[in-house]
Amino acid sequence: MVETVTRVSSASSDPVVADRLPDEVATCLHNARYLHLATCTDNFPHVSLMNYTYLPSHPYPTGRLPAGPLVIMTSNPSSKKTLNLIQNPNVSLLVHDWVSSRPPNVSSTGDRERSPASGRSSSLATMLMQMNSAAVSSISATINGEAMVLDPATEEAKWCKEQHLLSNSFDLEGSTKGSSQMLSSSPSQQRGAADCSNSYIADDDVRVIVVRIRDGRISDFKGNIKDFVLAAPAAAASEERPLVNGRDSQSAT
Repeated sequence: MVETVTRVSSASSDPVVADRLPDEVATCLHNARYLHLATCTDNFPHVSLMNYTYLPSHPYPTGRLPAGPLVIMTSNPSSKKTLNLIQNPNVSLLVHDWVSSRPPNVSSTGDRERSPASGRSSSLATMLMQMNSAAVSSISATINGEAMVLDPATEEAKWCKEQHLLSNSFDLEGSTKGSSQMLSSSPSQQRGAADCSNSYIADDDVRVIVVRIRDGRISDFKGNIKDFVLAAPAAAASEERPLVNGRDSQSAT
């Protein structure tokens, strides 16, 4: 007889209620480069890999921009995710600090074809990669929130777009020209090589999306789970000096 094993903590986790994000989630949002955005309409889900900007706070009243913490993204107005969240603003975000590359020549079934000898990693290189992966892997966080597509003519949309450009300046400097084109936040139009690296944020036709964080779940590499809920007092943080990815937006310039 095969015994079914269930993880009790997954169903019985009592959420931690606070007016700020758990430190490990905030740190992950500060440091991660991309996140996954999940949208859904008519029971058909859609997942996108996104550049993002994490805003612990902002200078605007809650009547003009939801209280922080917020996540900023940009998207083509005709993209699947934009159309989805206009119909259903409830979204989920996944951010993590895991190393996602699969070890070379390894598969769960053991039947993956081996690469030619010239491309095979040495045992030492494989060991070092596994050690490095274990060292940096810590948590993944599933974050639930409500998305809003900002009117591009508003001051808030322009300000959020500026913060998004600022915090993703490493892409604009050319370090990832190839990878930036693969992100779903890139506009669908064909661009020249000179401006393809920043069109996904800087183009006039992109829309600014802000996600107000409501709650989430943290999972670590040992399988431990912790839920969290943001309490209403988080709105008070909006009156603080605006921060971009955990840094003072003035000092960042």
